[in-house]
Amino acid sequence: MDHFTYKDGLLSAEDVNLADLADQIGTPFYCYSRATLERHFRAFDDALAGLDHTICYAVKANGNVAVIKTLAQLGAGADVVSGGELMRALKAGVPPSKIVFSGVGKTQTEMAQALDAGIYQVNVESEPELVALSEVAAGKGVTAHVAIRINPDVDAKTHAKITTGRAENKFGIDWDRAPEVYARARDLPGIDAGGIAVHIGSQLLDLEPYRRAYERLRDVALGLRAQGHDIRRLDLGGGLGIPYNDEQAPPPAEYGAMVKDIVGPLGCHVTVEPGRLIAGNAGVLVTRVLYAKDGSTRRFVIVDAAMNDLLRPALYDAYHAIVPVTEPAADAERHPVDVVGPICETGDTFAVQRHLPAVKPGDLLAIRSAGAYGAVMASTYNGRPLVPEVLVSGGDHAVVRRRVEAEEFMAFDALPPWLMD
Repeated sequence: MDHFTYKDGLLSAEDVNLADLADQIGTPFYCYSRATLERHFRAFDDALAGLDHTICYAVKANGNVAVIKTLAQLGAGADVVSGGELMRALKAGVPPSKIVFSGVGKTQTEMAQALDAGIYQVNVESEPELVALSEVAAGKGVTAHVAIRINPDVDAKTHAKITTGRAENKFGIDWDRAPEVYARARDLPGIDAGGIAVHIGSQLLDLEPYRRAYERLRDVALGLRAQGHDIRRLDLGGGLGIPYNDEQAPPPAEYGAMVKDIVGPLGCHVTVEPGRLIAGNAGVLVTRVLYAKDGSTRRFVIVDAAMNDLLRPALYDAYHAIVPVTEPAADAERHPVDVVGPICETGDTFAVQRHLPAVKPGDLLAIRSAGAYGAVMASTYNGRPLVPEVLVSGGDHAVVRRRVEAEEFMAFDALPPWLMD
């Protein structure tokens, strides 16, 4: 469920109609619903009630500081994968004691940044990273609280580019090597390896891969405890999917029941890291039709949003529902069109042969389920401005990231002396 509905013939975010926002802000723009963000967080938190847990929102899904702060006020922590995301989480008011630093390529500068902030946990993905973190922590005279990420070799049955738990993926260490890696960690200065982490992918629509991964995680934890390791923290990752089209995503309550059943008896503090589940359906990308063009075999609807604003369709062939902002008549005829952007790439396509009501230049469209991996992946390709973001709360709205115009990012360029006039 989300809070984007037609009211008085116009698609609204809560009590703010998107046509008015388009007139005020210009298109394209992202719009997020505070009520939807809060509802999705609470649904996930309630699903884990009774289990000692922290929900660390995955900042990579949507890194807007206002979005993070909305969740932090509900008690959310943050899962970050870079020093920049760590800065965003701290700025948004997430307590360091609720921040987990993940990712395969942390630099020693980022490690120092995390240790200086006093975060809850660093998820270590390899032995070389473990050694590097030991050097940084020992040099500072502090202890790094570590969860070593195991790769359970479980196929998440999701898109190849977002699966992370198979043996051939770059993430984590092979699960059967855990005993020797934890033995090494125990001997390294500045390291407290009291946790185990796992993450098998994103947009999972079946709980069975989770079950296999968590059962393997449980078995590894029991084995390590038998060898004298004090395993008291489990990081279960994120990845639970959402319905972009007609998919049936497992409800958080079913996921929570499975987690309690498999790892609850271990008595560990459990961290989970949902991102898309919370933010995905809490946002839309609003765009205006520029032209309608008839080709020899199909009709093109050319809009002012592009792949630099929303990359997922070009990168993953991802599906996003597209609806008119002005509510069409219930019996309106729908015709197949390709919805495309203005960038000089054939891949700049949001939908192929999508059946839509008739649209004309000037009409507004909303690309749905765009709250996760949308603005956060935006670029200035083709010299296009960075798209603005708006957060709605009831009948109020605020621009939480303004449009960044071409003149501003062009200022980062500099001419070498031999090209100066």
